[in-house]
Amino acid sequence: MTAAAVLFLPCAAGVEPLLADEVRRITALDERDIETLRGGVRVHGDLRVAMQLNLHSRLAQRVLLELVWGPYHDEQDLYDMARSVPWEEWITPRQTLRVDSTAQRSPLRSLNFANLRIKDAVCDVMREHAGERPSVDTRFPDLPLALHLSPEQAMLYVDLSGEALFKRGWREVQGEAPLKETLAAAMLAAAGWQGREGDAPLLDPCCGAGTIAIEAAQLACGVAPGSLRRFAFERLGPFRELLPQWRELQQAARAAVHAPKVEVFAGDVAFRMTDFATRNAERAGVAHAIQFKTADALQRPAPADAGVLMLNPPYGERLAPKGQGQAPAAARESFEGGGSSSAFFSGLASHWKRQYAGWTAWVLTPDMKLPSLMRLKESRRVPMWNGPIECRLFRFDLVAGSARREADANPPSGE
Repeated sequence: MTAAAVLFLPCAAGVEPLLADEVRRITALDERDIETLRGGVRVHGDLRVAMQLNLHSRLAQRVLLELVWGPYHDEQDLYDMARSVPWEEWITPRQTLRVDSTAQRSPLRSLNFANLRIKDAVCDVMREHAGERPSVDTRFPDLPLALHLSPEQAMLYVDLSGEALFKRGWREVQGEAPLKETLAAAMLAAAGWQGREGDAPLLDPCCGAGTIAIEAAQLACGVAPGSLRRFAFERLGPFRELLPQWRELQQAARAAVHAPKVEVFAGDVAFRMTDFATRNAERAGVAHAIQFKTADALQRPAPADAGVLMLNPPYGERLAPKGQGQAPAAARESFEGGGSSSAFFSGLASHWKRQYAGWTAWVLTPDMKLPSLMRLKESRRVPMWNGPIECRLFRFDLVAGSARREADANPPSGE
């Protein structure tokens, strides 16, 4: 048992209960050690648990270790609070640091000055202890610190992840408006799809960069989401003696990878997007577990008798015909204004009625009127946030027949 630690795992709004369930599966901690809070989950564990969560969590944005907290009135209080930490146990003077901050109704006028005072405290402690001070690295620091300020309380964390956890290590080039991996994982978790034996096949017919399909394939193959990247904790003092345990965790994760237990299908209307997604899947180590096909979502037949459709709907050039380049500006404006979007979603629902009876569709969108556009009655709607954008994940249980008759008989319900 390593030293006790209190961890905070921030996540997107609405994902908190899903993240709490994930933490239970990863760590096997007692229920009393896991607190579901607004904006994340607090975990009472140890440094080994911190390593496990960095390696295996698909839903957390970061793994933060609580260092010190207390009341404050001004920047001097923050400086005094940070000076109480034995920083020489965390880094050497030859290493680097960075301080980031968030605030909710803080009385301080400048978060930059608050960050500066935390940095001053770290450097002063290190200078007194070692005669030298560390430098600042704003891009890849050895010691990333996170300061959170409420109206009266300050909390200082060490960011054990370093880069955000949605950066799995396989994406080289961003697609257009890419879906974050953590949000794709949240969609799968909300649908109860975990890539286990007995789960239905999954299809993303508008895959874009392939994020949903890649997350699904990694689940189906037992691939740990953090297996391709490095973490900040690997360079920090308290973890030096634990590095052999960390290597064991990594080795166990690699040994747990297996052949896919569930079929995953994906594709896009544009050849270049399907090729882009295929190359992403290769870097993620799951190209063999995804059956890619360039096809129009309005025409693609069902690849199985029953399954799960999971998609973040397309727009703009991804609605253009196969192989065509950028969609005309008029088409984009029409979509954004509801013109082509209405035709696309109505046609998609009609196609699903003809070809996908027995399937379940999950659609993430910021358009709360999507069920009306599709003339379908949703069986569930899950609030989710795509960054600052409020969205809904709608579930539609597809049956054969007329989409119009079905919608008229079952008008869309309120939330």
